[in-house]
Amino acid sequence: MSVYQFSVQTVDQKEMSLSEYKGKVLLIVNTATKCGLTPQYEGLEKLYETYKDKGFEVLDFPCNQFMGQAPGTNEELASFCQLKFGTKFKTFAKINVNGKGAHVLYKYMREIKKVDFQESATQDTKSKSTTIKWNFTKFLVDREGNVIYRFGPKFLPKDISKYIEGAL
Repeated sequence: MSVYQFSVQTVDQKEMSLSEYKGKVLLIVNTATKCGLTPQYEGLEKLYETYKDKGFEVLDFPCNQFMGQAPGTNEELASFCQLKFGTKFKTFAKINVNGKGAHVLYKYMREIKKVDFQESATQDTKSKSTTIKWNFTKFLVDREGNVIYRFGPKFLPKDISKYIEGAL
């Protein structure tokens, strides 16, 4: 099984298969626009700009499950990120990442047992919780669609470069 077997909704509510990203390295992130971690968008865009020509994509999934920190429509959220942080990577429709209503992609990624957990660049805690702790949890996916790393919310995008380079 791989992430390529799942479909997601675009900002304009169209179904899109993640198989469209076959052969690329992906960073899948649940985000929020009104969160203390929102400035991470800048770092995510830097990663995207640095590695996009080598087959890397950032997939942005706004999530309003954590204290309502992703308010607004899908279009408003995508526009905010483009205007405030200059993002050029793809923003998808809002999803849930935990609970009964969690999107199947996130249910799948949360349950992978062999993923390497990275909490922060300075903390080596290997929390094997299957729930998403907060906004800006990041999953790195290799070119075959396998989740290889899970980064905690406070793990900064700039510290993910070496992992992306290893996957590329």
